[in-house]
Amino acid sequence: MTKKLLSAGLGLGLLAASAAVFAQDGAAAAAAAPAAAAAVEAVPTLSAGDTAWMLTSTMLVILMTIPGLALFYGGLVRSKNMLSVLAQVFVIFSLITVLWAIYGYSLAFGGEGKFFGNFDKLFLMGTTPDTLSTMLKTIPEYVFVAFQSTFAAITVALIAGAFAERIKFAAVIVFSVLWFTFAYIPMAHMVWGGGLLAADGALDFAGGTVVHINAAVAGLVGAYMLGKRIGFGKEALPPHSLTLTMVGASLLWVGWFGFNAGSAGAANGIAGLAFINTILATGAAALAWLAAEALMRGKASMLGAASGAVAGLVCITPAAGFSGPMGSIVMGLIAGPLCFWGVSGLKHMLKVDDVCDVFGVHGVGGMLGAILTGVFCAKGLGGIEPEGYNMAHQVWVQLKSVALTIAWSGVVSLVAYKIAALTVGLRVSEESERQGLDITSHGEVAYTR
Repeated sequence: MTKKLLSAGLGLGLLAASAAVFAQDGAAAAAAAPAAAAAVEAVPTLSAGDTAWMLTSTMLVILMTIPGLALFYGGLVRSKNMLSVLAQVFVIFSLITVLWAIYGYSLAFGGEGKFFGNFDKLFLMGTTPDTLSTMLKTIPEYVFVAFQSTFAAITVALIAGAFAERIKFAAVIVFSVLWFTFAYIPMAHMVWGGGLLAADGALDFAGGTVVHINAAVAGLVGAYMLGKRIGFGKEALPPHSLTLTMVGASLLWVGWFGFNAGSAGAANGIAGLAFINTILATGAAALAWLAAEALMRGKASMLGAASGAVAGLVCITPAAGFSGPMGSIVMGLIAGPLCFWGVSGLKHMLKVDDVCDVFGVHGVGGMLGAILTGVFCAKGLGGIEPEGYNMAHQVWVQLKSVALTIAWSGVVSLVAYKIAALTVGLRVSEESERQGLDITSHGEVAYTR
């Protein structure tokens, strides 16, 4: 009997031990399953939907530059300078996209420096149709390169509106190369490429600092260095075609969906948020600008509506993927009147001939948007908070990013204009300016009688 009990006990013990081993194996397998799944998910995989959206977004940003920005600026100058503005925007776009592929992309998105990347991707070395982007892991690297090239190109082209109607075409080219290399590339790396401002926690969804403030400061410096147009402040220098300006502004608004919603990097909910914010902030700013204009001048103008829309687009750009829809409306309502003051009161205070109001709209709107991004990303206000968010701290970080952008762009711009002045000269002759840059710089005219 005792032997039977011992045998039974031994059997039960072995059975229990086996069960424990199996249980441990099962638990280990269960614990390993999520890890294995995570490992599978971590492997970069091309998404056809994301790729299609980013290709579309890239084309939209091209549309907002040529012809959007070109027509917007072209309509604001006098008819004798129309083609010169179109040529400047078109050629700048062509030039910068080529330079971006040669060295811009590598310096902006390669390496881990604070201000510049490295030369690992010089001439797009190592990139093939099968290479996925290291920044956006569901799209081909070529698509990411193309998308970012349009950002670089439109940023440099924005500056042209400030010094229009009096600059040498050769000076535009020299300045563009220098400023792109030493102002745009480092700012893009600092904010989006993992550099100094990214490490500090600065938020810039689609280019408040990198694009708008950066370009606006360069435009302001250029307007001062070239001096005022002949007759400025003494005779009327009205826009020659507000019709074309309205068409350009409309194309800018359409293209801006690629600019903002495309910066989500995927066809997802954040792209949807940026999309609706781009509608709401723009509409609110246009209405608010018109209200301020009607109160101050007694009439609401078409130019005011177009300018207000651009102000709203500029302001929401850094916050497009962080602010909630209601926050974007508030930002637009503030941006409209403030940028209206920027192109009227502030412009007179600065005593500057900024032909297309680059600083008044892109500078003022960009600074406002960058700072308010730190406010309206708050969850309590309907936004998308970054990890460890504190409003006061985030606003301080945003202020520092604005100050650094102003200082960096200001110094680089001053040096770049000086080099252009010493090499090819900055300003056309008085006779050429009176005759118009279309015929004197390009040998053609926009309109024939």
